[in-house]
Amino acid sequence: MDFTPTEEQTAARGLAAQIFGDLATHERLAAAGTGTDTELWKELCAAGLTAAVEEIGLLGLVLLLEEQGRTTAQVPFAVTCAYGLLAVAEHGTDEQRERLLPPLRDGTAVATGAFPARDGLRADGEGRLSGSVPYVPWLRDAALVLVADTDRALWIVRTADPGVAVTPVETTAPWSAARLVLDRAPGERLGGPEGRTGTGTGTNSATGTAAHEAVLAASRTAFAGLQAGVCAGSLARAVAHTTTREQFGRPLSTNQGVLLRAADAHMDTEAIRVTAYEAAWRHDKGLPYAAQALTAAWWASEAGKRVVHAGQHLHGGTGADLDHPVHRHFLWGRQLDAYLGCGSEVLEELGQLLVKEGSQ
Repeated sequence: MDFTPTEEQTAARGLAAQIFGDLATHERLAAAGTGTDTELWKELCAAGLTAAVEEIGLLGLVLLLEEQGRTTAQVPFAVTCAYGLLAVAEHGTDEQRERLLPPLRDGTAVATGAFPARDGLRADGEGRLSGSVPYVPWLRDAALVLVADTDRALWIVRTADPGVAVTPVETTAPWSAARLVLDRAPGERLGGPEGRTGTGTGTNSATGTAAHEAVLAASRTAFAGLQAGVCAGSLARAVAHTTTREQFGRPLSTNQGVLLRAADAHMDTEAIRVTAYEAAWRHDKGLPYAAQALTAAWWASEAGKRVVHAGQHLHGGTGADLDHPVHRHFLWGRQLDAYLGCGSEVLEELGQLLVKEGSQ
């Protein structure tokens, strides 16, 4: 394994760090409230970072999402790339890629995904979908939503179509979320009428289960990268606070308890990062990575929760201030802890997968 970024990945990461660092400031985030920073989204797309994801792969996306997580920038970057660009590029037909990818690349269309749909959405023989999903991240901004039916076939739904209701809801993190309700809404099967697996040139799948599992694994890996950035940003703020804040005539960082708590948070953050890198690297190399994606998701959930709690705790009374920047990392970390499966659920999936692989 070699996680050394390519020249293109390094350049994209540097550009993302610059844009997020310059524009995702505390003042702009406070002004945005729970909505999306549309100007920042335009800047990212104008810089070509959304379009670059197809070239730099899932590992490149993980690197970019780390930079978003460091600043908790409120843009639909992760969902548009994971459920839109990569999903259509890898599992769509030639016609779907030609039609759907251009507006996703330039940011004129936002995509999201209703994952995981635990009870599923029902699809009839006419390709009409019914059912509901309690909350979908960045659905308020989305033109396209990727959903799964009870057979785990993937469908593309347009939010402007009849039969689609989008009701804003507030979640722990300010992700412009909404409740999705479908009432015989028209759906377009990802990969064509029979669905496809692989990159759009693979074998047909009657149920689309393979594509569903692939998209879910890729999105879990992407959001693990986002969590790595959230944790790194929280820890950086805690380090800055404890090295400048003094107690009894010396910096807080000289206390052994503070040092140990920060060290544990650092190791947890590195574990999230390296497991996300491994899963993304294997994806880009065309290697099996289902177990690695679940491992990354487990670390993102369990360790991510510990890190953002530590970050807030190390700020002392300041950490209890809801308007302090570190509180955003806490909210994002807790939202990511539960999104796409909390630690115990993911661990159960991983155990079942390992038993299945061991019996083959």
